[in-house]
Amino acid sequence: MKLGCVSSSLSSAIVGFPNYYISSLAKKSLISSDFYCNWRRMPRLLSSISTTASTSTASVPATVATEAKQPKKPWLVVGLGNPGKKYNGTRHNVGFEMVDAIAEAEGIPMSTICFKALFGKGFIGNVPVMLAKPQTYMNVSGESVGSIVSYYKIPLKQVLVIFDDLDLPFAKLRLLPKGGHGGHNGMRSIIDHFKGSRDFPRLRIGIGRPPGKMDAASFVLRPFTKQEREELDFTFQNGLEAVRILLLEGFDKSATFVNSTKSLEQLG
Repeated sequence: MKLGCVSSSLSSAIVGFPNYYISSLAKKSLISSDFYCNWRRMPRLLSSISTTASTSTASVPATVATEAKQPKKPWLVVGLGNPGKKYNGTRHNVGFEMVDAIAEAEGIPMSTICFKALFGKGFIGNVPVMLAKPQTYMNVSGESVGSIVSYYKIPLKQVLVIFDDLDLPFAKLRLLPKGGHGGHNGMRSIIDHFKGSRDFPRLRIGIGRPPGKMDAASFVLRPFTKQEREELDFTFQNGLEAVRILLLEGFDKSATFVNSTKSLEQLG
């Protein structure tokens, strides 16, 4: 049974993931909506498309034509956090905020609830991408992420998880190709739902260590100061660029960018 998505305003609209190849073909061929709606014209339209495709590919090497037929597989970018107003703006929710920054910059609406997550679909450059903010609470994030990956059959190497890290200096980014959960319960849950696999990239955002003898559980639920917020917003811009490079140019170039980027404090 196909799972449906409901708009975040709790309307009854059912949303499915778009067929990128058909959409691309329709745009490039300037085919009107009749292609999808007027079934009486389908044989003639398909014949026309077939003739055009045959003509255009006749002078193209077979390997190139084959590659052109392959649709790009979507990426899944997940930000971890806790749902609800009481958690907005807290340290544990920087994953949510990073995904919000990506969605705003790339014009991807996070307007549906799907697989127990706030969900958006769009493109970064020419790469199809899905954005998700699990609404299950942090410690069971894997219920949502595992369902999305399983349903869309997304390769784990194309699942980027963004989350907070106590062990990184504040506002520091680190991009890794794989790894353990590092004591982070959200990541622990995701790894469990990936049947123990740790082979997926992750972008860690440093939130620093709690001061004095403050309990870590209390610290991660604290809001940021005004100065910290300014520095974090700068970090989100670097994180956005890192995600763009990752999807369009590959992991190595993105990791090089992240590792060479200076913080706002260092720029001084």
